[in-house]
Amino acid sequence: MNCRLCGSTNLASVVDLGATPPCELFLSAEQVDQPEMTYPLHLRLCTDCLLAQLPPLITPEETFTEYAYFSSYSDSWVRHAKDFVDAQVERIDPKFVVEVASNDGYLLQHVVERGIRCLGIEPSVNVGAAARDKGVPTLTEFLSPRTGQAVREEHGPADLVVANNVYAHIPDVVGFTRGLRALVADDGWVSIEVQHLLTLIEQNQYDTIYHEHFQYYTVASAQKALASGGLSLVDVELVPTHGGSIRLLAQPTENAGEPTQRVADVLAREKAAGLHELAGYAEFARRVAGVRRDLLRFLVDAAARGRSVVGYGAPGKGNTLLNHCGIRSDLMAYTVDRNPYKHGRFTPGTRIPILPPEQIAVDRPDYVLVLPWNLRAELTAQLSYVGEWGGKLVFPIPHLEIVEVKKS
Repeated sequence: MNCRLCGSTNLASVVDLGATPPCELFLSAEQVDQPEMTYPLHLRLCTDCLLAQLPPLITPEETFTEYAYFSSYSDSWVRHAKDFVDAQVERIDPKFVVEVASNDGYLLQHVVERGIRCLGIEPSVNVGAAARDKGVPTLTEFLSPRTGQAVREEHGPADLVVANNVYAHIPDVVGFTRGLRALVADDGWVSIEVQHLLTLIEQNQYDTIYHEHFQYYTVASAQKALASGGLSLVDVELVPTHGGSIRLLAQPTENAGEPTQRVADVLAREKAAGLHELAGYAEFARRVAGVRRDLLRFLVDAAARGRSVVGYGAPGKGNTLLNHCGIRSDLMAYTVDRNPYKHGRFTPGTRIPILPPEQIAVDRPDYVLVLPWNLRAELTAQLSYVGEWGGKLVFPIPHLEIVEVKKS
């Protein structure tokens, strides 16, 4: 394995999570009795450029041609997108906005509402169709330098290019970054949101390691990745999404100003945490093992006491957790999800049924294991009714926490 950013062979193990199926390949009822492909899930760090990465064992085409994740099913994520659009309109007053991996139009719908010209580039046929149904112009393509240049020639350069939660999802980091550069105007801006490796390590967020996330960024490694495609990091913001993310604000290198003090401050935090050298990752695998033991101990004890446990949510991160811990329907009877696409399907690997959310009120379980723990505030409010029968919520990350909820 060579580093996909700098080509180095100096790759060191960070954590080995065994082998799992791709996290978004939910099974239909007909597929439950069929075999599944599994792939190693072993995170490594390039000690030369500091890019944390997985081997590219699956292709984006396998995961994203038809995709199970629709961004708009998270109310807080849609609000986050609207706040971002409002702030960027105030900051740079863009006349043309392009979003890469635009999903179901969760963000660009707010651009359309303002009457600003925009275009989504989304590889998944099914979620791209949902965006067009909302009136969001959407091109069904993967971003490459050629795609970026074609869009620029047809539509003109973009004043703002947005790439939220996609920079980790592409194995060709250099080619994708060059595609971003092709899209953006020479004096335009690129805004990228991606989970921060600092919080992943500090908060034991190992369930966000899965095959469609090919790499994991510090600001230090993100600077190098952006430079590979002709972009320079100008500013960075720490945002709370996905348990702790970084918003990278970059411009074409030839017109970019000096990095702000915030860039220096975050780099200093990363260095103080030891993440600019291999030593800072040494304890992570041990802490991951502790999360697994604590969750399994709770579930086994609940089963022994005759207590019922169901899940809430069927996110990709949940499937890493379920597979790594070996959780099956004897320990968690089912999980629920707001996304109708997943209803009647089964989680990959663990084959736990996915039902509509209303099933929780019907069955009144003793515990609800919240798999999208990053939406804690939103879901605690949504699940307040669980307190009506004395049910409790369970959060597995960053450590096991059992929460009593107030009756609604």
